[in-house]
Amino acid sequence: MYDSPLEAPILDTKGNFMKVGLAFASSIGIDGASALDICRRAEAAGFESVWGGEHVIIPDSIGSKYPYTADGKIPAEPDTPIPDPLIWLGFAAAAAPTLRLGTCILIVPQRNPLILAKELATLDQLSGGRVELGLGVGWMKEEFDALGVDWARRGARNDEYIAAMRALWKAPHAEFHGEFVDFEPATCSPRPVNGSIPVLVGGDTDAAIQRAVRLADGYFPGEGDAERLGALLGRLRKAAEQADRDPNSIEINAMFGIQMADPAAGVEQMAALGVGRIMVPAFFFAGPGGLDRLSEFAEKVMPLTNE
Repeated sequence: MYDSPLEAPILDTKGNFMKVGLAFASSIGIDGASALDICRRAEAAGFESVWGGEHVIIPDSIGSKYPYTADGKIPAEPDTPIPDPLIWLGFAAAAAPTLRLGTCILIVPQRNPLILAKELATLDQLSGGRVELGLGVGWMKEEFDALGVDWARRGARNDEYIAAMRALWKAPHAEFHGEFVDFEPATCSPRPVNGSIPVLVGGDTDAAIQRAVRLADGYFPGEGDAERLGALLGRLRKAAEQADRDPNSIEINAMFGIQMADPAAGVEQMAALGVGRIMVPAFFFAGPGGLDRLSEFAEKVMPLTNE
């Protein structure tokens, strides 16, 4: 199924070994046993991180266009299980004590930022500082409507929520006064192990690029085609330079989907683009024999990405 690995590991454009994350793992590890199993197998196989996605609901009628398919339709049925990623990651964290734990993505403007700050910091403390917050502002207006969250101002709400959470994570007796969040000095404890939680911004739009440059530690576009991804990352680098930010300070995470046809070439391709972490969709390993395919994939790919 896979080509033989190259003789030596492939470095990215910064001279680093590439990380390999298992994206959307929560969508195939639905019950407790399978959730623990996939995390243990991923850790044993050499994956660096495991990730969960999010939708609170799937409305029966969706007029909003899904941005990552040609027909604009979400690749899910109404009853497709989408577990809450933070609860799923909390359940799975102890099963694989070396894996980093991320969301890909969490729809931040749909959540209460003070409660979310507490949830993320608690998970980070329990896991020894392994949490990463991959976020997006959402694409499905119908979901926002059902949750009673204003659609038009979701971007501004997201950015303010991140600022408020970072204030709570930074120190006790924090206060914040904004358009959407306003509180007098207060303490939210526990706080993250390393003082904050890395933030990855998802999305392929100009707004997502600008948001990544302004506030993110990493960027996670949905584009998987190498040529289009390269153009997108070129726009990110230009935006960072215009904002007087070092483009290399933004870690690039990229979907590894099309590349599964030839993973060895795909890893080399992603490294040349400056990708620091490839995100392998767990859907490739769903169904009978899926975890054996995961191990087989890792045997071929991990030697390319590690010392």
